[in-house]
Amino acid sequence: MHQMAMRIDDFGRPAWIALMVIGFIVFWPVGLAILAYIIWSGRMGCGRRHRGDWGGHRFGEKFGKWVGPAGPQYSTGNRAFDEYRADTLRRLEDEAKDFQGFLDRLRMAKDKAEFDEFMNQRRNNPPQTEAPDGDKPAGI
Repeated sequence: MHQMAMRIDDFGRPAWIALMVIGFIVFWPVGLAILAYIIWSGRMGCGRRHRGDWGGHRFGEKFGKWVGPAGPQYSTGNRAFDEYRADTLRRLEDEAKDFQGFLDRLRMAKDKAEFDEFMNQRRNNPPQTEAPDGDKPAGI
């Protein structure tokens, strides 16, 4: 049974859904059994093995997992290493924020330089105005 489930998993969710629909068409209890198996095993991203809320508690809080910026992280059991990892991730987040601020300031400086160049060109070469109304032919 496990081998067959692994083969169907290679095709993904559409294969499970197709198998369930075929099961309902052939004999409805078969389709119902496949649906129950899909939900129970977590193959559809729902049920008790789903990452996220579970019984009103965060899945990670209940099972010693914390969710960091790189996704879910599990406690190794070594508090010193876990603290080191948390500090390193916090430091990397701070560096990423600093770098983003640097990029923002760099873009602002570039935009300001381009705008100043535009204004200088405009001051040096004022836009041409149209001819006065006296030069227009009569009747127009």
